[in-house]
Amino acid sequence: MNESPQIAKSCRVRRLRRADLPAGTASLARFLIGKTLVHDLPAGRLSGRIVETEAYPVGDAAGHAFTGRSVANNSLFLARGTAYVRFTYGSCWLFNIAAEHPGVGAGVLIRALEPLEGIALMRRRRVSALRDLARGPGRLSVAMGIDKRFDGLDLCAPASALWLGTPARLSSGVVGVSIRIGITRDAHRRLRFYERGSRFVSGPVRLSP
Repeated sequence: MNESPQIAKSCRVRRLRRADLPAGTASLARFLIGKTLVHDLPAGRLSGRIVETEAYPVGDAAGHAFTGRSVANNSLFLARGTAYVRFTYGSCWLFNIAAEHPGVGAGVLIRALEPLEGIALMRRRRVSALRDLARGPGRLSVAMGIDKRFDGLDLCAPASALWLGTPARLSSGVVGVSIRIGITRDAHRRLRFYERGSRFVSGPVRLSP
């Protein structure tokens, strides 16, 4: 089943410009909760509300930029609002957003979405219940059709097919904070942000009270 006309109508969004994105990795990670990730395809639009993020700031031992700039992580060192897509665990793509000024490596991992538009198209990629379509970073990338082709893409460019938006009607709820999921370095840092009460948030229930 596709989204209802009521949901589609409420999904009208304005593209976010780079100037709209706050400086600072943790600030950006919190800001993105309740915003919309959109992928415009010839077959239709895919979109979802961002309900969970993780920040990997400058100097964070768990971040992909910690060891310095390289060919593999170059996109993390570009202007904030640039996509950084990395293959990991031998099975999935993770979608991140560069978060600092050019030359400074840091990023925000987008961990989960609440699907809004293009649900039927998402299910062609991921046969799943609505709740699980984009709940977790690997699932999210499959549902949204994100892979290595989008690494280095400017999400703030006016003509970009993959972009960030701010919704006209749907807003975020209360933002919770916890430690991040599935890491061993700097694991104590409270840099995971999520929408409290959202059934689309990933990870252990104890981390999302």
